[in-house]
Amino acid sequence: MSKYYVNKFLFQIDRDPELLQRYKENPASMVASWEQSIGPRLNDAEMSTVHSLTDHEREILINHDYVALFEMGAHFFLCLTIYIAIYDEDYMKEKGPLAFQHEYASKLEHWLGKEYPSVQT
Repeated sequence: MSKYYVNKFLFQIDRDPELLQRYKENPASMVASWEQSIGPRLNDAEMSTVHSLTDHEREILINHDYVALFEMGAHFFLCLTIYIAIYDEDYMKEKGPLAFQHEYASKLEHWLGKEYPSVQT
C-alpha cells in the first residue's frame, strides 16, 4: 500500500468542495480523474510517475470503505474528516447529530484495546 498516495487523495479531496462533491456523487470517476491528473501533480510545473494506487486501494476508495482504509494504515484523521464531510449532513437529517460519527466509531469498535495500524509512510 502506498499510504502516502492514499493519504494524499484523502487530503486533497477533503479540502476542495468541488472535488468532494464529485467524489460523493461518482466515486469511481473521481478516483480515476484524481489518479490521472491531480494525484501525480507535484506543483504547477512538475508531475510524478513514482506513485500509483493499487487495484485494492482504488476499490476501497471507490466504495468509501473507511474501515478498510483505517485497517490498511491510512491516516485516521484524514479518513474521519473526509467521510464526515460526505455523510454527516445526510445522517444528521435521518438520525440526528453525530449519527455518522457514532456509526464510524461502532464499525471500528473491534479495534478497542488493540494497537492501531501504523500510519507511518
